Amino acid sequence: MSLAWYVLRSKPNKEDFFFDQLLARRLEVFHPRIPVRTVNPRARKIRPYFPGYLFVRVDLDEVNASILHWMPGSAGLVCFDAIPASVPESLINAIRRRVEEITAAGGEQLDGLEPGDRVRIQGGPFSGYEAIFDAGISGNERVRVLIQFLRGRQLPVELPTGFVQKKKQPA
Repeated sequence: MSLAWYVLRSKPNKEDFFFDQLLARRLEVFHPRIPVRTVNPRARKIRPYFPGYLFVRVDLDEVNASILHWMPGSAGLVCFDAIPASVPESLINAIRRRVEEITAAGGEQLDGLEPGDRVRIQGGPFSGYEAIFDAGISGNERVRVLIQFLRGRQLPVELPTGFVQKKKQPA
């Protein structure tokens, strides 16, 4: 094999500890974090962009996967059919750019969304759907939107702030 990026799961709320463990083993690690505006001044101001996950660049022929699995703070590699899933370098670079954009903006922005605004969902399982913005969820970098389903029923769904974009109104 050769060097490739892999996704590691961490134990709940142990991302920073696990990150330090990986660095102590001199491994190349990417732990994307973004600033968060909190209501509580004592709350963490920087949170993981992917809670519970880190990226590590290793050659699995040189670094045994079981070492990564049994490290303190680790919950193991993300695998499909018992094969560790690699992540393309281009995706890692895209995530780095997005984290830099969010950090430069001071955190993810709601772009002036008001309750009742129509939005388009641009990520996750509801990607492509239209919804109605309901509220921002403080300190979470998440929003609640209402998706209209059968018979006009509206279903509230919580999504990361970056997954919604205000729909442009026709001129």
